[in-house]
Amino acid sequence: MNAVSYEELARWSQVAGSVVFIALLVYVFVRFVKPAIIGAQEQKNAELEEIVRRRDAARDDVSLAERELQTVSGYCDGIRERAERDAERERERILVDANAEGERVVRNAEGELERARGTARDRLRHDLLAKAVQIAREGAKTLDAGTSERLVADVLQTVERSAVG
Repeated sequence: MNAVSYEELARWSQVAGSVVFIALLVYVFVRFVKPAIIGAQEQKNAELEEIVRRRDAARDDVSLAERELQTVSGYCDGIRERAERDAERERERILVDANAEGERVVRNAEGELERARGTARDRLRHDLLAKAVQIAREGAKTLDAGTSERLVADVLQTVERSAVG
């Protein structure tokens, strides 16, 4: 064979070897690499779907928690308002009770003051009467019969006028 044909044969054998090599690469790719890539892709897709599912579940949980927070906040506001109203009523009741107790103490003190005044008045009358009797006794020692009769008549007239009037 001649040199040109050996070169052509070598060239064609390189082409055939390259074609066989490429076919073998395609076969290996289709047989082993592509299923691995598809499996990894499916696994990644499954992971992403799980992440999306968990994200949606977390969003739902957050929405539920926000609604519950609003509900609880409403309850807290209601409790706070009731507590304020109850505190105001209790304050008013305490003030009414304190005023009533103060008025009772004042009335008791006024009564005690009146009793003390009455006792002092009675004591003063008694002391004045005792002093008047003492002065009258001392004066009676120096009275004569005419003056004594005139004083008795004046006292009787005063008593009669008091009884009539």
